[in-house]
Amino acid sequence: MQASQRNIQPLIDGQLQYVVPLFQRPYSWDKKQWQTLWEDIVMLCEEEPTKHHFIGSIVTMQTVSVPEGVPKYLLIDGQQRLTTLFIILAVLRDNALHEQHAAELNEVYLINRYKPDFDRYKLLPTQVDRDHFINLIERRPVDTNHLITRAYQFFESHIRRTPHNIDRLKRVITSQLSVVSIVLDPNDNPYLVFESLNAKGRPLTQADLIRNFFFMRIHPNEQAKIYQDYWQPMEARLGEMLTEYIRHYLMSFGLVVKENEIYFTLKDRVANSDAIPALAELSANSQYYQRFLNPQEEPHPAIREALKRLRLMEITTIYPFLLSCYADYANGGLVVGDLLQILADVENFLVRRFVCNIPSNGINKIAPVLYEQSQSESTANQIPFVTAVRKVLSKRDYPKDTQFLEGLKANRLYGGGDRRSQTRVILEGLERSFGHKERVDFSHLSIEHVMPQTLIPWWESHLGEEWETTHEIHLHTLGNLTLTAYNSELSNDSFPEKQRRLQESHLELNRYFSDVTEWNDLEIQKRAELLAQKALSIWPYFGDSTAVAFVDEDFVTNKTPISITILGERHTVNSWRDVLKITVDVLSKLEPIGFEGLVEKHPSFLSYDSTRFRTKYQMANGVYLQVNLPARYVYRICKRLIVDIGLSEKDWQIEID
Repeated sequence: MQASQRNIQPLIDGQLQYVVPLFQRPYSWDKKQWQTLWEDIVMLCEEEPTKHHFIGSIVTMQTVSVPEGVPKYLLIDGQQRLTTLFIILAVLRDNALHEQHAAELNEVYLINRYKPDFDRYKLLPTQVDRDHFINLIERRPVDTNHLITRAYQFFESHIRRTPHNIDRLKRVITSQLSVVSIVLDPNDNPYLVFESLNAKGRPLTQADLIRNFFFMRIHPNEQAKIYQDYWQPMEARLGEMLTEYIRHYLMSFGLVVKENEIYFTLKDRVANSDAIPALAELSANSQYYQRFLNPQEEPHPAIREALKRLRLMEITTIYPFLLSCYADYANGGLVVGDLLQILADVENFLVRRFVCNIPSNGINKIAPVLYEQSQSESTANQIPFVTAVRKVLSKRDYPKDTQFLEGLKANRLYGGGDRRSQTRVILEGLERSFGHKERVDFSHLSIEHVMPQTLIPWWESHLGEEWETTHEIHLHTLGNLTLTAYNSELSNDSFPEKQRRLQESHLELNRYFSDVTEWNDLEIQKRAELLAQKALSIWPYFGDSTAVAFVDEDFVTNKTPISITILGERHTVNSWRDVLKITVDVLSKLEPIGFEGLVEKHPSFLSYDSTRFRTKYQMANGVYLQVNLPARYVYRICKRLIVDIGLSEKDWQIEID
């Protein structure tokens, strides 16, 4: 067995072929893995050309071929990543601006020129995937539902949007992505190797590798005591979160650490220092991290409540910064009031960004350097560290009041994943702001939709002729949400029945419904306005107060649009109907796979059924779009579609006359 770290280029350059064995599973990567690989490639495009990024291992075994055939290698492990890289190279070839570049990509990296039949291809997948892959390489018609084709569409849509040219992307993929290439001996059993590499037992984690690294550098006579004093307590505290804690610990020093780089990053950091003090510090900080994960472990009541709210936000990417701040507090560098102010400002920052649909993945770049930047700001301007934190955060896509107010009234807050818990933070914060004499126990409460998620005939009649659109627009917005202990009992009851049960609640949020006689578009908007104004006082703006022009939903009513700009490309429009049509057309071409999900998610104005809407527009992909909508609905729908497709609201801008 021979192992070496190599770039991709020498693995695919020259006359050769990788054959995926029959015992391998078909191509199975999906959007999650594609996105991770794409982010790695983009990161390298923005770094120095000498930087490399490790993406895993590739295990091969040379096999016997006929004399005139190309050298063949069984691809024992790594077929998913290698297949994906070939797909990306095919995308680069098909989008190259010059024929010479396209020919180079094709003849150097994708095919064995002049070789016949299957020997022509540098990768030969299993029979399940083979025809789909070959059709892609030969630019023949493809099955759009196959994962290989979907991978091609995913990377093509991202490559067309990237500011980096084809040649730069090619150099990154071939010269800056690195793998451990393991070539097996001819006598090795490839099936047994594959089976051991993909064993059903628990695989080694990065934390396991780190533990071994530490204890290999500690004298055997000391290992038992050191393990008992430092490693075992840390492992008991954090369990399966130990690896993620170590990543966040390393990031607290200003580093950006990928999940597959934790071991190497720590190894580089500790290599020239004493292992025992380094392990002791790692273990000590794990106590603070445990309190982030389980706030009940925090002894100080006020800090405990602040950590509970942040835990509910489920944005763990902020933890590297909080870890540094808590360590300062634990060591006497910050007093209780300072830490509480920082926790409140971080909550404020995260709540405002969530409401305004600013992607949370941006915190990955903000958190690791926030502590160091705040220290520098504090020293340079001779201001308290807490003030410096505010100043730095306010320059990191921190929404102003106009944008925050608009998001509170119009944006869809409730949803799957962490959106539900983040919406809960807002509703609980609103309820607390009423100033109860006794502490409210929120543990038994759940989020309730006043206008229910599933409408019975009573609601359809109550909401009027446009009930579907009203339901789609307002269902998950702040104005239609509350907290209750009767969620399962209320279900999709009529409003009078819901009103009766809500009046029995002791929550101030629900006292509002005592004097409301109906629940429709107008009433939902009125409550949203009231709650939004209250939220402004709970999470007040702490940045530069200079006003910035911001187009909101109310402003667009009775106004004529002039243009929309999507991802920097300007489109002239004459009406709100044009705004809607152009937006969905652009999105359908930009993200054909993701657009299918939009049709399922928004059936009240997107459908494959030609009889679904009275006034409609048929798109090139066969989808029908409802176009008979008021300006404020068009504005809100377009913003939602932009966010749902995976873009930011900033990627869609409108110019009003």
